[in-house]
Amino acid sequence: MAKIDIALIQQLRDKTGVGMMDCKKALEEAEGDVEKAVELLRKKGAAVALKRADKSTSEGIVHAYIHPGARIGVLVELNCETDFVANTADMKQFASDLCLHIAAMKPLYLAPEDVDPKFLEREKDILREQLANSGKPEKMLSQIVDGKVQKLYTDICLLKQTYVKNDQVTVDDVLKEMIAKTGENIKIRRFDRFEIGA
Repeated sequence: MAKIDIALIQQLRDKTGVGMMDCKKALEEAEGDVEKAVELLRKKGAAVALKRADKSTSEGIVHAYIHPGARIGVLVELNCETDFVANTADMKQFASDLCLHIAAMKPLYLAPEDVDPKFLEREKDILREQLANSGKPEKMLSQIVDGKVQKLYTDICLLKQTYVKNDQVTVDDVLKEMIAKTGENIKIRRFDRFEIGA
C-alpha cells in the first residue's frame, strides 16, 4: 500500500470536511485517487445516514440569515440527537450554508413528498398540454411527463437541489456527509424564506 502524503489528506479534508483519519483511510482504499476517495466517503456517509435514520432528533438549532440589504431573510430549523452536536461549529456552519443556499435557490418544499398535490397536478396538466400535439405515443408521453416532474423536484425541493457551494452534489448529499461526520442523525426540519415584495 502506497504511503499517503499528508498534503493529499489535507486536500481531501478541505474538500469534504471529514476527519483526518477517515480521509487517510479513504485515500488508502482509493490508492491515492482524491476523486475516488470523495466517492468512498460519500457512500460511507449514505450508509451512516441509513443506520441513524430511526434515531430520535429532539435537539437542534434554529438559524437565521439576513441577506445584505435586508430584503431577503431565511430561517431554518435543524434537528439532531444531542445538544452537544447542535452546538458544534460544524452544525452552525452547515445551518449558515443552508440558509445561504435557500436565499439563493428559492426552494418551495423540503422534499418531493412535501409538494402540494394540487400544485403537482397543475404542473402535470401544463406538461401534458405542451406535449399534446407532439404525435408521440401515450406511453412515451407519460414517461416524458414523469421525467419532467423529476426535473421539477430538483428545482423546487431543497433536498433535491444542486448544492450552491458545490454543483457536484445535492443538499441531501451534504446532509448525509454531515450525518457521517457527526455520527448523529440530522434532519432539516423546516425552513422559511422571506423576500420583500415576493
